[in-house]
Amino acid sequence: MLDSNDNTVNIKPYHHGDLRDGLIEMGMKLLETRQSEGLGLREVAREVGVSATAVYRHFPDKEALLRAIAERGFAMMGELQVQASAGLSGPAAFAAVGAAYVRFALAYPAVFRLMFSSAPPRDLFALPLEELSGPMRLLRSHVAGLMPAAMPEAARKTAAITAWALVHGLAVLALDRMITLDDGMIEAVMNAQARGI
Repeated sequence: MLDSNDNTVNIKPYHHGDLRDGLIEMGMKLLETRQSEGLGLREVAREVGVSATAVYRHFPDKEALLRAIAERGFAMMGELQVQASAGLSGPAAFAAVGAAYVRFALAYPAVFRLMFSSAPPRDLFALPLEELSGPMRLLRSHVAGLMPAAMPEAARKTAAITAWALVHGLAVLALDRMITLDDGMIEAVMNAQARGI
């Protein structure tokens, strides 16, 4: 809250609601200004207006908070992808899902990097579609919808990995300032990919 007298920011003490959720939201907000290595539990507690002890009731250590932030990031990305593809089908829906992936990465760069650096190592293509959620389920579902039903599973897997590599690589190249992306270029690349499947 901004104090109109001296233009300083006063943090309201946290008294109501879901403290765990508030800590995750504050962690995400703080990540807008730094990398995950620079985020501390005490700082998050201070910014939310609670004691450090209160934080430890929800997160035993910094890694637990970072994992929760990463999970929230995947959920947010998935929601944006669903919204972007609402009312669309076929290649247009596939392109919208990919564009939303890249736009999320550009809007939340530190959270995006955290999502992939803190995820447990596992082959997401070895899991059945029913066990997946969020962005990976959307990717595999859209790829399957664009390919003929008789297409072998190996071809579907190759197409999904190719599509993921494209959107993830595009996002990382933009975040690393190796390329400059605007909405028009994101759309053009995604539409070209969708036509190629």
